[in-house]
Amino acid sequence: MPQVVSNSVVLAQTFDPGQIEQRRQQEILRQQQEILQSRQQALDYHQQALSIMRQVGDRTGEANILYNLALVQESLNDIPSALQSIQAAIAIVEDIRGQLLDPEFRTSYFATVQGYYKLQIDLLMQLHQQNPNQGYNSQAFNVTEQSKARTLIELLTESRADIRSGVDTQLLQQEQDIQTQLDALDKRRLELANSRLDNNQQIATLEAQRAILQTQYRDIQAQIRATSPKYAALKYPQPLTLEQVQQQILDDNTLILSYSLGSDRSYLWLVSKTEMTSYQLPSGKRIEDLINQKVRPQLINPRTSRNNFNANTTELSNILLKPVLDKIGNKRLVVISDGALQYLPFGAMPDPRVNNNYQPLLVNNEVDYLPSATTLQTIRNETQNRTPAPQSIAVLADPVFSTDDRRVDHNSPIPNTNELPLAAQNLDRAARNARGNWDRLPGTRQEAEAILNLFPENSRLAYFDFQASRANALSDRLSQYRFIHWATHGFANPQNPELSGVVMSLVNESGQNSNGYLLLGDIFNLNFNAELVVLSACQTGLGEVIQGEGLIGLTRGLMYAGTSRVVTSLWSVPDAETAILMEKFYTKMLQNNLKPSDALRAAQLELFQSKSWVAPYYWAAFTLQGEWR
Repeated sequence: MPQVVSNSVVLAQTFDPGQIEQRRQQEILRQQQEILQSRQQALDYHQQALSIMRQVGDRTGEANILYNLALVQESLNDIPSALQSIQAAIAIVEDIRGQLLDPEFRTSYFATVQGYYKLQIDLLMQLHQQNPNQGYNSQAFNVTEQSKARTLIELLTESRADIRSGVDTQLLQQEQDIQTQLDALDKRRLELANSRLDNNQQIATLEAQRAILQTQYRDIQAQIRATSPKYAALKYPQPLTLEQVQQQILDDNTLILSYSLGSDRSYLWLVSKTEMTSYQLPSGKRIEDLINQKVRPQLINPRTSRNNFNANTTELSNILLKPVLDKIGNKRLVVISDGALQYLPFGAMPDPRVNNNYQPLLVNNEVDYLPSATTLQTIRNETQNRTPAPQSIAVLADPVFSTDDRRVDHNSPIPNTNELPLAAQNLDRAARNARGNWDRLPGTRQEAEAILNLFPENSRLAYFDFQASRANALSDRLSQYRFIHWATHGFANPQNPELSGVVMSLVNESGQNSNGYLLLGDIFNLNFNAELVVLSACQTGLGEVIQGEGLIGLTRGLMYAGTSRVVTSLWSVPDAETAILMEKFYTKMLQNNLKPSDALRAAQLELFQSKSWVAPYYWAAFTLQGEWR
């Protein structure tokens, strides 16, 4: 028995709570000291590596070391030194980027260094938390504007500069020859990708061929830029600062909501003509998970009820909108998105000011969209002095997609499909078997005819049926019209955005196959003088989200082609409901004299307020990018 008591005493001493806590605290302190020591060592290693990179003249390596050095300094809570390091890294990045002549190289390089800009934003906002009156959040907004849509801004500037003027004609011919070959490869790849057959090997071969041609094409374009007198004189606009945005972009009734999604924290800046307020939001992953897992499935579901939509989207709406509710009133909201937010129609989100019942933000606020504020300023600069187009509207609608279409003249001799070239056979298969099928859209004809009836007969142009062809879509004649309206199928390819486009007639009057795919590259080569282009087609607002550039898709190509505002869709909407929305949209523009942004909002609200189309699926897909004035 005494031995047992002795053991109990020993056990009690061994498991004394006070000693356990003391040992735990000692272990935590030891680990913290080890971490601090390892971070100090990392700091020393990075300083040594930085010296080596500078000695050997490796600018890219120097920027990367500076970025990692900033991360180490942040972990040591030395935020000012971290900010100094990342600013030095970004100065190098901007210099390297400025030396790249090829826009695609600039875009891809810019995407690889977006983490640098995100880190600078986060460091500035941490300093803002510590010193709210020092203007760090204003600097962070400037960095956000600096990090978005830079290549698009430069392309918009180039588009009106005629940089090929004065260039060696042999170079221009080589460029044209390679472009023709690339076009042929892109069409062929699209046909194979849309076929039900196993064409993986052929697609891989085409991609290898395209990579070689693309390299040659970039080299030629770099030579054109290097030898162009117009390009040498070209001055790209610098990203606008907060003060410039307030003075040059905004009016008293317009607010900018600019979002930046980060790994640990995200941020929102609300900018008015006279003030700016910043807000910290949850991580980008949380926000993007809500969009992809809860909100977007509700948006694209025609059976979504008000209650279901409200229940599944309120959390995201509270994150994105609730912080600014006391400031937005009934003002116009211009959203500059980031990441997955670019797939979100903010106007359809529940208004947090309305409790227990779904009411979209659009009821109280017009909502428009921009890739960046500088983009709009560039558009305004490039279009302010041009002569307005002399004609009113050009409409391309209701193309013929299949030889089964009753509009095909079956009395004409029709060549045997198997005797056609292989490309034509695959075009036919693509028309019949592509994902989603290119079925006729009868509502697009009703839509187009209703729109045309709103315009004088002598100032309108209509391409229906077989005339709704790729050749007519590419014709210079469209540059004579203020409004250009496509009513047909569209398709987005997020993996290969250059293969996104719209579908024109795929067969001619006698049933022969024809190339009807108007791809993104084709659209970049158009020359419009349009105030508004509407792509009343499926998912034409989608594309690949490239860090630093946003959605690379048809909207970007149309802005380059010369339009100041674009209406596209974020998901597929039935053609009958689209026809109703579009007729109301144009009616409100022309008969009620509303601006395009106001007219789109009014048309969408009219559908929402009806009993048949209350679900956002029917009315919220279409968004306006660009000029709201």
